[in-house]
Amino acid sequence: MKVLSSLKSAKNRPGCQIVKRKGRVYVINKDNPRLKAVQGKKKKR
Repeated sequence: MKVLSSLKSAKNRPGCQIVKRKGRVYVINKDNPRLKAVQGKKKKR
């Protein structure tokens, strides 16, 4: 899974869909499961 600052390029691939889970934005692809991405990174406390 790639961590990207912007999902604009990831969501334009064929078969990709945007999903919001636990306050994060994910791009998943059921046709090609390798194309996964999440926006932002995990903050350290």
